Amino acid sequence: MNTEKIAALTTWLEKSSLSGAILTNFHDIAYLSGFESDPIERVLALVIVTDNVPFIFGPALEVNSIKESGWHYPAFGYEDQENPWEILTQHIKARTNGKHFAIEGDNLTVTRLRELKKAFPEATFDADVTDQINHLRLIKTPAEIKHMLAAGRDADRAFNFGFEALAENISELEAVAELEYQLKKTGVPAMSFDTLLQFGDHAADPHGSTSTRRLKSGELALFDLGTITEGYASDATRTVAFGEVSDNAKEIHAVTLEAQRTAQAKAKIGMTASDLDAVARDVITKAGYGEYFSHRLGHGLGTSVHEFPSIMAGNNLELQEDMVFSIEPGIYIPGVAGVRIEDSGYMSKNGFVPFTETPKDLLQF
Repeated sequence: MNTEKIAALTTWLEKSSLSGAILTNFHDIAYLSGFESDPIERVLALVIVTDNVPFIFGPALEVNSIKESGWHYPAFGYEDQENPWEILTQHIKARTNGKHFAIEGDNLTVTRLRELKKAFPEATFDADVTDQINHLRLIKTPAEIKHMLAAGRDADRAFNFGFEALAENISELEAVAELEYQLKKTGVPAMSFDTLLQFGDHAADPHGSTSTRRLKSGELALFDLGTITEGYASDATRTVAFGEVSDNAKEIHAVTLEAQRTAQAKAKIGMTASDLDAVARDVITKAGYGEYFSHRLGHGLGTSVHEFPSIMAGNNLELQEDMVFSIEPGIYIPGVAGVRIEDSGYMSKNGFVPFTETPKDLLQF
């Protein structure tokens, strides 16, 4: 339970003349409360009020788990056949007379907001708490960084299992199944996202998916993976060679690696996210591949794998000590190959410190 962050959010609510906040993003709820659960279609909410203690509201079947998670405040549940918004409103009214609440504008659906307004017609929900939570999650504590270093070590082990699985004619799905099987045998409970493995020209689709595509000698293999370790996510990418690859593939890899290492080396406290994106993008553009780098340089991560901020052109947010983000340039040439190289890490006074240590040079298997 993150008492300090809840207190900071309460202070913001008071300064903003708001009665409270109703949070429904399960990632934010986990970050602030310590209770981790994806309620899927059910309602899960963390309610913070300025004149009383916070509480968690969720499915009745989760109440015991909430209490056992280390949450020190009340937890209330509802049965599936009940109207959750009416019951949630009753609990709010029992704790505050206030009627002005903040919500997460990027999470609460229009349908759910309508249900909330119907159950609580005398209240307003015009304020958005998203930016405040983003900034609370932006700077990691020493304990959080320790957890993410552990997640990085698990990601390194995952790469090794994946590299060992490569074989002539194996499919992307088969290799990922072996990687995750071996990793989970060692006690890693979950991946932070669906492991992505793409062979050859299939990797030229940067947002493709792991498929039945089979590996042939002379192809590159792109691994994008991460784990959930001690409640925190890792995220890293390596591109390796299976057999002897073409000079073109080697060049694409070399340029991507130069861009990644240059950005990692030049990341300094005080420079902007936009400037860091430009460092990597300039390397790739000068090599003649600028049109094939089609996404931002990186993103934040923590208890979830994609968090604020985006490391991209136009973002003038300054890099700060203990800010965590990825550096992941890529070159994707349709019909030829795709290469991405990524480390996630944190900003120290001396620069960017990666969580992963798997070699980034073009390994051949």
